[in-house]
Amino acid sequence: MTTITTSTAVLTAPERRPWQEIRLLGVSLPVIALGLIVLLTAALRFINIQAIGDGNLYYTAAIESMLQSPSNFFFVAAEPGGSVSIDKPPVGLWLQAISAMFLGVNGFAVVLPQILAGIISVPILYHLVKRYAGTVAGLIAALVLAITPVAIATDRNNTMDSTLILTLLLAAWAFIKATESGRLRWLLIGAALIGIGFNIKMLQAFLPVPAFYALYFFGAKLGWRRKIGYLTLTTILLLAVSLSWAIIVDLTPADQRPYVGSSETNSVLELMIGYNGLQRLLGGAGPGNASGGSFTPPQGSPPPMMAGGPPGAGSIGTGEIGQAGVFRLFTTPLANEISWLLPFGLIAVGLLVFSGRIRFPLSREHQAAVLFGGWLLIEVVFFSAASFFHAYYLAMLAPPLAALVGIGAVRLWQLIQAKSIRWRVVFIALGAGTLLFQAWTASQYLTLGWWIIPVAGLLLVGAVLLIQRLRPARGWMLAGFTCVIAAMLIIPAGWAALTTLDPSPSSVLPHAYAGDLGLEGNRPAGFASGPGGFGVGSVDADLLAYLQANTQGMTYLMAVPSSMQGAAYVLETGRGVLYLGGFNGSDQVIDSAGLSELVAAGELRYILWSAGPMMLMGAGGSSDLSAWLQSDCAVVSGFASTITLYDCAPSPSGA
Repeated sequence: MTTITTSTAVLTAPERRPWQEIRLLGVSLPVIALGLIVLLTAALRFINIQAIGDGNLYYTAAIESMLQSPSNFFFVAAEPGGSVSIDKPPVGLWLQAISAMFLGVNGFAVVLPQILAGIISVPILYHLVKRYAGTVAGLIAALVLAITPVAIATDRNNTMDSTLILTLLLAAWAFIKATESGRLRWLLIGAALIGIGFNIKMLQAFLPVPAFYALYFFGAKLGWRRKIGYLTLTTILLLAVSLSWAIIVDLTPADQRPYVGSSETNSVLELMIGYNGLQRLLGGAGPGNASGGSFTPPQGSPPPMMAGGPPGAGSIGTGEIGQAGVFRLFTTPLANEISWLLPFGLIAVGLLVFSGRIRFPLSREHQAAVLFGGWLLIEVVFFSAASFFHAYYLAMLAPPLAALVGIGAVRLWQLIQAKSIRWRVVFIALGAGTLLFQAWTASQYLTLGWWIIPVAGLLLVGAVLLIQRLRPARGWMLAGFTCVIAAMLIIPAGWAALTTLDPSPSSVLPHAYAGDLGLEGNRPAGFASGPGGFGVGSVDADLLAYLQANTQGMTYLMAVPSSMQGAAYVLETGRGVLYLGGFNGSDQVIDSAGLSELVAAGELRYILWSAGPMMLMGAGGSSDLSAWLQSDCAVVSGFASTITLYDCAPSPSGA
């Protein structure tokens, strides 16, 4: 194994430095610094919070639904009528519902749990990194996480990734404790936390698990057989917690719960493996071709369920994430999300791996390489190859990347302190390369301005301080080191501020500041708001007044092709809106026979339908529904031309 030989020891257990003992009003400098970073984190997430509006209406409408009945809460029903569920597991949504229970159903209430999770993640990462590389590394890591643009955008939205990240950081803490102590209980705590994470975003929670397991297996001071036995028990608990909710839902009779949104077989287990699993990596076909039949809705239960399928993964989000490949994360449209310090973080993995001879159990620096380096590399490989994800999923890279930037910076400082001109030159070259990459990345989104000059000037000052003489004083080296690190953080910090101050951020697909490019041209069909009631967030006031006046006492205000047309009406009225195709129109939640029974039972009267591109995007039953509407229902005139309202009452009243 190649070894870096210096007169400075590699990463050791954190030790106190004289400056760390300095206190202001009884508080140590590290605590003050961490407090300031946490305040910065909070500011970047709370400032301009009114710009988020009601957040992602699909999820916000679900919160309105979940607060209306215990069944809707447990099964995370997407709308109050309980026709179909959200295409995600429940824990993150449960937290949002609890917040809305006290603060009301609004954008701030549903985003607050994610903001708090993002803020709490910063000091937790600080403590994790501090265990391996000391206070300075922890503070740098905390600062990097605080200013990562995609993390800010995700924390300021009611998608659940921020909650998952916090859960995984807590799981990492448990695995570190298990590695240090060798005790089984910490492994089990880590397994339970990952299982909870699975019930936030399903298989996305499993991405760092190989790194967690490898940390314990190669780092714990126990016999190999005992470690294998402990990890076997850990895996059993992990699967039990992960699958608990899915099994309960799948064992519940289909006519007593919502249809499982975005699944092909009305099964959470199939949703987990298919739409939220393999299709994310490999892409997938369109909806299934299963047909459904009529049903008899039981008292107080949702409508019947038919087999359907998820949207065609290959066509959704392609413009948002670019083409798969080695350079996907380093070029538009994803480079602005996470990549500002990604090259430096990847180099830091190499510095840790080659910092000394590998022995078992692993040394502290190699444990850090396995945990944070393994976590980061798994995420990078997955998102470089995956066919179907959204840009904000890259927030998953933020914690390990931030950790590696902090640890890598301290490792380089240790090498610089050996007073070898070679490592000072290497460090300056890394700083210059990072700054050039950041400037090039920024130039892909906007025209470079005067602001690049002071950043380059700061780097130059740092370089001069480091190489002013062959053996400069430690104080000069520290000042130069600080200038170079600061220069590498300024552009990401500026991009973070622009992300926070964006006057019209995307509430459906959150993303970092996109400069002059924007993302309007990259959004999948059906995500952009627009007139006529068919864009997310739009409500036709005349239509709503008409429906309210003619549907009193009915379960459903109306039926619509998908949540795209119905979520805003759920938020406006708090009433059931039957999503015929689930989230984006690809599910086959109900067929014409089922609709006939709902109409006959007085549960539903009006159906909003369109023959245009906003009709069901893949459901095989769309032609069946269209034929039934033409034969059994009457068109209600007088509304926007882009929509058609059908009155399906036994004796249509017309407009």
